[in-house]
Amino acid sequence: MMARAVLSQADISRALTRISHEILESNRGSSDLVILGIPTRGVILARRIAETIARIEPDAAPPPAGALDVTMYRDDLTRTRTRTPQPTELPAGGIDGKTVVLVDDVLFSGRTIRAAFDALNDLGRARAVRLAVLVDRGHREFPIRADFVGKNLPSSTRERINVRLAEIDGDDAVAIDDTVAAEGGEA
Repeated sequence: MMARAVLSQADISRALTRISHEILESNRGSSDLVILGIPTRGVILARRIAETIARIEPDAAPPPAGALDVTMYRDDLTRTRTRTPQPTELPAGGIDGKTVVLVDDVLFSGRTIRAAFDALNDLGRARAVRLAVLVDRGHREFPIRADFVGKNLPSSTRERINVRLAEIDGDDAVAIDDTVAAEGGEA
């Protein structure tokens, strides 16, 4: 198994800064913005984006960040190993009438994002939903595209994208492993 580094800590930081600027430009500021990460690494990326937006616009209220667990909304629960559900954490104001930016580490088949739409529908009615991903690797099974992308990384379905974040893994990096990705997995 050979791993090839594709993003360093500095690359990830630059990508998240660029995504944060693009979100602000698209939303015309940070008002009525909610950033929701999809566990596990999407939650960390969502918090980092919210913190970056707060630094970019120090005079505005920082956008709330939360977590949206989609485990029980997945359409492949009987086919693949699933992770233990994690808590969904919505900001106090909820999502009604807000622009929700969903954040995930890797966009692959689109199944996780499809599940996220179902989960959001159970929680309220957002004004708009946008998608930010650190890595878009292609191979979509649903007509879903990210609005904000850190890195487009065309890859073979036989490869696995490994995202490492300091809060969980001790360092920040993205690498491609030349192994067969888990059947139906998102990475």
